[in-house]
Amino acid sequence: MTEHGTTFLPLTVSAAGEADDDGARTVRVRAEAADRAAAECWVSLVAGCTSGRQTLINRLHDLSEATSGYAGTRWWLSHGSVHRRRVSEAEHRIDDAVREGDGAEFAEAFIGYDQAVATVVVHVRNRLGKSST
Repeated sequence: MTEHGTTFLPLTVSAAGEADDDGARTVRVRAEAADRAAAECWVSLVAGCTSGRQTLINRLHDLSEATSGYAGTRWWLSHGSVHRRRVSEAEHRIDDAVREGDGAEFAEAFIGYDQAVATVVVHVRNRLGKSST
């Protein structure tokens, strides 16, 4: 993260930060960790290295798992399957970009990943809001 906020996962951090429950807090903490790993990996990528790749992949997996837990297994595997696929595909796309040393693809893949995870968080927040009224 930079002094001005997250670099790679601003939508996710913002969406999770707006919710006030343990699941959202877990997503936010994992998103912040993934964002730091992405920034470190980006610097390595720009320098022509691949260091930080495994750490980034681990942090993304942690964030995807936290998102799945926040969404709830039943929804994630049924109605949320489209979102689950989007998150998974974007995560794999980031991994491919790092392995190939493709900075443009890395940036594009992160946009897709951020949008996919943030969409799930907002969906869950909306679902929880509706169930409490």
